[in-house]
Amino acid sequence: MRLTRKSDIVIAVVAAALATTSTLVRTAGQTSSQSDSRAAVEVVQRYCVTCHNTRTKAGGLLLDQLDAGQPEQHPEIFEKVVRKLRTGMMPPSGALRPDRATLDRLASTVETALDRAAALAPNPGAPALHRLNRAEYANAVRDLLDLPIDATAMLPGDDSSDGFDNIANVLSVSPALMQAYVSAAGKISRLAIGDPTITSQIATYPAPRGLSQVETREGLAAGTRGGFVVEHIFPLDAEYEFRVSRTAGGFGLPAVGTDEPVEITLDGARLLLLDRDAPRVNKIRVPAGAHALGVAVVRRANARGVDDLFSEWAIDSGIQSLTVLGPSNATGPGDTPARRKIFTCHNDDTACARKILAGLATRAYRRPVAENDPSIDLLLGFYKTGHDLRGFDAGIQYALARILVDPRFIFRFERQPVDSARGKPLPAGAVYRIDNYELASRLSFFLWSSVPDDELLAAAKAGTLTNPATLERQTRRMLADARADAFVDNVAGQWLMLRQLDAISPGTKEFDGNLRYSFRRETELLFETILRDDRSVLDLLR
Repeated sequence: MRLTRKSDIVIAVVAAALATTSTLVRTAGQTSSQSDSRAAVEVVQRYCVTCHNTRTKAGGLLLDQLDAGQPEQHPEIFEKVVRKLRTGMMPPSGALRPDRATLDRLASTVETALDRAAALAPNPGAPALHRLNRAEYANAVRDLLDLPIDATAMLPGDDSSDGFDNIANVLSVSPALMQAYVSAAGKISRLAIGDPTITSQIATYPAPRGLSQVETREGLAAGTRGGFVVEHIFPLDAEYEFRVSRTAGGFGLPAVGTDEPVEITLDGARLLLLDRDAPRVNKIRVPAGAHALGVAVVRRANARGVDDLFSEWAIDSGIQSLTVLGPSNATGPGDTPARRKIFTCHNDDTACARKILAGLATRAYRRPVAENDPSIDLLLGFYKTGHDLRGFDAGIQYALARILVDPRFIFRFERQPVDSARGKPLPAGAVYRIDNYELASRLSFFLWSSVPDDELLAAAKAGTLTNPATLERQTRRMLADARADAFVDNVAGQWLMLRQLDAISPGTKEFDGNLRYSFRRETELLFETILRDDRSVLDLLR
C-alpha cells in the first residue's frame, strides 16, 4: 500500500504506535500460492544466488541457505532483501537482472508473506513504564486546569535518545526529580485556586537572545519596534508593578528608542505607556489569570534612517527585560478559567468536594474515578487538612496538589489483564489487547502530547475506540484541533533538530536572533502546512 497523503500516513503511524506494546491483532489470510512461491524461488536462484552464496559470501548474505518461498522463516533478512529490491539497488548495475515488473512481483510476494506471518504471530513487545516528560506535563496541566505553566522553570530537562525526549526507556526518575514534582504541584495548585496567602514575587522576562530591536515583532502592534510577548500568570486580582530595562546601542551611543516611550500591553490592549524617565511605575490593578504581556518601543523615528544609523547594527539594544512585581493589595482570586474548570459546584460541604475531586481525578488519571472510589477518600483526607486551615478553597487546593503528584498522573500505566480462565495474570511475554482508556492515552499523547479530552474519554467509555472507523474519526478530529501543534513541535523540533538552533552561533555578523527565529519558524510552518493541508509527505522529504 502506497501512502502519500498526510491523513493516511499519520493514521498508519498511529496504528503502528498503538501496536508497539500488548495489542492482540489476529487476521485471517490465505497462504501464498504455490506458483508465487515457485516464481520467487526461481528469480532468487537465477539472479541473486550467483553472488549471495556460501562460496562468494557477497555482503555476508547467503541466500543459497534460505528458502525464498518461505521468507517468513527469516523475516529480518528478507526485509533487507525487499528494501534492496524496491530501491533498485539489487541486482547491482552491470549484473544480470530481470525487468522491473519481475522485481516488483518478487518484492510483493515477499512482503505479503512477511505481513501475513506477522499478523498471525504478533510480537508487539513490552515498553517500559512511561513518565510524562516536561512538555507533556505542562500540556497535561494546561488541559486539566486551563492553566498555562512554564514547566522549564519548575522541572529539570529530560534525557533524550536519538534526539527524542519522549522515549520511555530514557525517562528516568530520581529523588531530586520527585521533589521537583512535589514543589511544582504545590505551586500549580496555589496558582489554579488563587491562594490568598501568595506573597509578592518578582518575575523577570529577558528579551530573546540576539533579536533585532529595529523592526516590529510578531504579536506586537504596528507602530512599535523591538520588544517581545510573554504569557504571565497573575495569581490574584491585585496591584502589580512593572519595570522595563533598556540597553544602550554600544560605543557610547544612546539606546535605541531612548527618547521614545515604551508601551506595555495586556492581551493586546495598552496597559501602560512609559516615557524615558519612568523605568518603573506605581502599582496598577490587573485581573487574575494568565495574560499575554507585551512590551515594545513606540516607533517615532525610522530606525533605518540617517538619524538612527547605528541602531541598524545594535541588534541587542532596545528592550532588555520586563519585570513584574506582585501581587499586593489583593481583593480575591478572581474569576479565572482555572477556577471555572475546577469548581463545578460551590457548596462548602464534603459532597461538593467529592464531586469536584472525582471530576479532576478522572481527567488527570485518564480513566473514570467514581465519587465512591477509594482513591477519592484518600484525596478527601487532604481536602480536610486544607479545609481545617483556611476553608473550602484551601481544601480543594490541598487535594489538587495531591492529584498532581499521583503516579497515575505522572506516569502512563498500562495494566496487564488477568487470564479469565485461570484468574491469574497472563504469563510473561503473552500478547493481549490494551483497553480503550489506554488506547485513548496513547492517541492523545502521540498527537497532542497531553491527556485525552472529554470526547475521547467518552469514546473509550463506550468501548468503541478500538473500532477502526471510530479510531480514524477520532484521529482526524484530533489532527484538526489546535492541540495538534504539539505534534508539529515534537516532530519538527526533534526529528529535524530545530531545538539545537539555539546552540548554533555561526561566525558571521549576518546571523542574528531574527534569522535564527526565522529558520525555525519557516520549517515549522512548512511542516504544519503539509499536515494541515493534507499534502503529500513526499513534499517534505524532497
